[in-house]
Amino acid sequence: MSLLRALLGAVRPARPGPGPTARSVPDDDVLLDAPDERLAPALVAAALADPEPAAKLLATTRDAGEWEDRDRYVVRLATFAYSRGDWLTHWLTAAPGDPDALLVTAQLAVRRAWGSPARAERLRELGPLVRDVAEAAPHDPVPWRLALDHARGAHAGHALFESLWEQAVRRSPHHYGSHVAALKYLSAQWYGSHRAAFDFAEQAADDAAPDSLVRALPVRAAHDRLRVPPLRDPSVSEARIDRAADRALVLSGGFPVGDPWPAEVRNLLAYVLVERARWEEAREEFGRIGAHATSFPWGAGREDPLRAFLAARDRAGGEPARRDRPRGTGRGRTGRGGPGGH
Repeated sequence: MSLLRALLGAVRPARPGPGPTARSVPDDDVLLDAPDERLAPALVAAALADPEPAAKLLATTRDAGEWEDRDRYVVRLATFAYSRGDWLTHWLTAAPGDPDALLVTAQLAVRRAWGSPARAERLRELGPLVRDVAEAAPHDPVPWRLALDHARGAHAGHALFESLWEQAVRRSPHHYGSHVAALKYLSAQWYGSHRAAFDFAEQAADDAAPDSLVRALPVRAAHDRLRVPPLRDPSVSEARIDRAADRALVLSGGFPVGDPWPAEVRNLLAYVLVERARWEEAREEFGRIGAHATSFPWGAGREDPLRAFLAARDRAGGEPARRDRPRGTGRGRTGRGGPGGH
């Protein structure tokens, strides 16, 4: 059985409805990776070396089975601890066996290993830690998502990756983070191909609930394909990329304008729409994003993500006018181009 078939074979609700498209917020009001109303107090307390709000937040998500929120919060707290870790040290000292503290610690360790020149070796050394945290989670898919990310960087073979995937989806069949981890493994940048990534993403999206973020998986595959120019791969046509964007537009339209929940998906969709020169739809999507810019996808290629977001938004807003303007009239705003290098 192929890896793709094995992953798909293991997997076979709702947010508020849409609101009117918002006008683009001023540049100075756009926030990069702004925390939601639940995470923000935990980060403020962590900055004061107090782990209690973070501990309560993660315990709440674990007890309530809020796996998508839990995954996001674990990643954000580990990112914060990367540069300011006193609060995590205090947490581990006070509760050395706390499963949430151990999960954040493992996420942080994997992040640090990914930044090492000896990444694969460092990650393999973390194998026991990641495995212990995952095996201690009878219901939680988030440690298994972390195990999938760890396995990819440690050059795990297909059989091991399949076994980890089965554990993740057994706990949550449509967990977005686990699906993203599998998509990365199947991508042309890692151990698969653009065709395999699209096949997996499209099937997973077909199987997901209408309001599930997994519905946006094809547009993530489209983003990866657009980052590998020129577009000359017959297995992934331009029409297939546009269909991925169409699916994500339907998903995005089901959430309120300015909602932080689908912010990363909307930023990803806006990126693809700009690259495909679908200016009107891109402009509308930036309106739905509102003030919620995200580092991914705008931070790829070592760019300043906020600058790249604003440049792309500016381009989407100005391109239709430039297209319709008689040649030789006007220069428009200067100092910003498109999302260069993309």
